[in-house]
Amino acid sequence: MTAPVDTQPIGLDEPHPVHKSVPGTLDDLRQALDAPAGHRARHLGEALVERGLIDGATLRRMLELQRNTTPHRLLGQLLLDNGALTPLQLNSALAAWMGVPLVDPRRLAPDPDALRRIPRALAERESVVPLMLHGDALVVALADPWDQALLEQLRFAADQRVLPVMALPGTLGPAVAQAYRGFGSGAPGTAGAAQPAEVAALAQSLAGDGEADVEVDPAVLNESDNTLVRLVNAVIADAVRLRASDIHIETSESRPVRVRLRIDGELVPYLELPLRLRFALVARLKIMADLDISEHRKPQDGKIAFARFGGAKVELRMVTVPTLHGLEDVVLRILSGLKPMPIESIGLSATNLAGLRGVITKPYGLILICGPTGCGKTTTLHSVLRELNTNQRKIWTAEDPVEITQEGLRQVQVNARIGWTFAAAMRTFLRADPDVIMIGEMRDAETARIAIEASLTGHLVLSTLHTNSAPESITRLLEIGLDPFMFSDSLLGILAQRLVRRLCTKCRKPEPMSPEQLRTLAQQHVESAPGCGTTLDALVERWQRQHGDAQGRIVGWRRVGCDHCEHSGYQGRLGLHELMLATEGTRELVRHRAPAAELQAAGLAGGMVTLRQDGIEKVLAGLTDMAEVLAATNQ
Repeated sequence: MTAPVDTQPIGLDEPHPVHKSVPGTLDDLRQALDAPAGHRARHLGEALVERGLIDGATLRRMLELQRNTTPHRLLGQLLLDNGALTPLQLNSALAAWMGVPLVDPRRLAPDPDALRRIPRALAERESVVPLMLHGDALVVALADPWDQALLEQLRFAADQRVLPVMALPGTLGPAVAQAYRGFGSGAPGTAGAAQPAEVAALAQSLAGDGEADVEVDPAVLNESDNTLVRLVNAVIADAVRLRASDIHIETSESRPVRVRLRIDGELVPYLELPLRLRFALVARLKIMADLDISEHRKPQDGKIAFARFGGAKVELRMVTVPTLHGLEDVVLRILSGLKPMPIESIGLSATNLAGLRGVITKPYGLILICGPTGCGKTTTLHSVLRELNTNQRKIWTAEDPVEITQEGLRQVQVNARIGWTFAAAMRTFLRADPDVIMIGEMRDAETARIAIEASLTGHLVLSTLHTNSAPESITRLLEIGLDPFMFSDSLLGILAQRLVRRLCTKCRKPEPMSPEQLRTLAQQHVESAPGCGTTLDALVERWQRQHGDAQGRIVGWRRVGCDHCEHSGYQGRLGLHELMLATEGTRELVRHRAPAAELQAAGLAGGMVTLRQDGIEKVLAGLTDMAEVLAATNQ
């Protein structure tokens, strides 16, 4: 039985009838928890009468009202609705009747060890204050001590028994902020209590526990050792804080367990753990993803909802890969509930932005986004869908996995194991009156054929392809058996893209470019698009007008490194793009199965800018450096 919680905070000095029974210190709370149970009324109504909060006549009237009210309503709620009790009076009576101490968490100084058990993100989201450890239990103040779902979530986060106490109405919000002020992470919903120092301390604790050459039993450790559970949560939370896209856990027969993070596209060393934890660590992650901990021979994949374990609202896609000697590696892809970016914010040049906006307004046709894994194709697709997402359009998407959600889209998670493939989803969508269809990836000829047929029958179809450039995407689709005439008629445009690291604006250093450096850059620009007809002198002159000062001098930027960018010199990533729009000339080449070189020449003649050319323009704008562009556009 619960009562609504008053949202108005009670002042610390505000008198009320239960202050005398509220523990003022943690020692007082321990005594209250250990106090023997006294006389307990049989019913809540009897308890309220005994406490003098209502009289017998009021109780009889409320019970009569309860019997005649449909649907059935709780006695406490009826008393509140009729003004017989205040929320504070009812909560205090409930707490006393059920033997649950009533506390003002603002007056208590929580034990730091208790705060470490519950991440700040969870405490702020659910309005709970971990107060202290009492025996084998964690004492937590919350509004409703009988909320079993929340208690189970807290037990998962702390990996131990939770003993709830009831907080005075309106006190939890200020108490949470006060308790976590200066403790652990600052921002809610990011890294919780995880900090590099805490991760290191937990790792050191595990390294010092037990004998180095004694293998840890995964079942025993996951059931009884809270340190490993906290370490796994802290590593995931810290990876979210560091903007990592993936967590790589690599086990070995003779070396420590290595943990690496992929940040801005680069793998960086993060942590080493004792060799003896290799099986227990993988088993803990399998438990979190509901996988079979006894299976080591076959790969497994699953998902972890991190909020279940006390972390931020982040989902992780997990895959295990069997390696030598019966060991397994784990890779976690962090799917952090991303929101779609405006199409203006994905790094498109003005020309490419105008061209892409021109084709997505077409009522039907096929638009492809191509590039290698992890180059931001899904982000670009959802930016396009964000532009198209209006009340006048019905948009279906089939994705694996659904990484970005948008209100208004009808998003479907495919599952090949049950036959729910991209092709099956496409066939279903065509019977569901779509305007726009997005297919996460064209993995086979069947999906591609259905997509083309859909684009020719009044639907705008968007999809991705794993190819290196826009012209190569055309030849690839023709090679898998598509009809060149249907494909040429359906194609609107292909956008190839790569991601490069963006220079940190806090520490990048300006360096004037010499005429020789500028000419070398122009040479790279021209050689990446043979036959484009641009001369070096004309190109340098245009750059001096666009990027130079009054004297035509152009400033280049060099990475340095600072605390803001973790001393890498880079902060975030930036897209390089190559947009090839379908013209009558390119369609004719498609019908004749022309090679990629001819298709590229036609695209360049139509104004297409190559990936390297787009990258060089962004180097001149001070957004990235040439090393990143060359690495991403290895031609």
